[in-house]
Amino acid sequence: QVRLVEFGGGLVQAGGSLRLSCTASGGTFSDYAMGWFRQPPGKEREFVAAINWSGGDTYYTDSVKGRFTISRDNAKKWVYLQMNSLKPEDTAVYFCAAAYAKWVVRILDSYVHWGQGTQVAVSS
Repeated sequence: QVRLVEFGGGLVQAGGSLRLSCTASGGTFSDYAMGWFRQPPGKEREFVAAINWSGGDTYYTDSVKGRFTISRDNAKKWVYLQMNSLKPEDTAVYFCAAAYAKWVVRILDSYVHWGQGTQVAVSS
């Protein structure tokens, strides 16, 4: 069983940056593709970014391309989301998730392990 815990959320002004971190315990971390999702207030959870098992392949939703960067450290069992040029519409609870696959996974239902989420609020 993989347990995921997110860190790094908070309140930031528009244009600012935050770095989300997610640590994994249990399982073999490199067996999993990792992803970040978010759930804005009153909306459904949505895909943000994903990374394959080695970190060599990534994918982003269009609204964050060029602003967010996903990365991972398999030795330490961490996955990160660097968020720059934040906008008020980035306000959401952000979730780290693991999918049992080697390739990049974009589909929410393919993720089997989830963190509890961390709140990101961007003020205008």
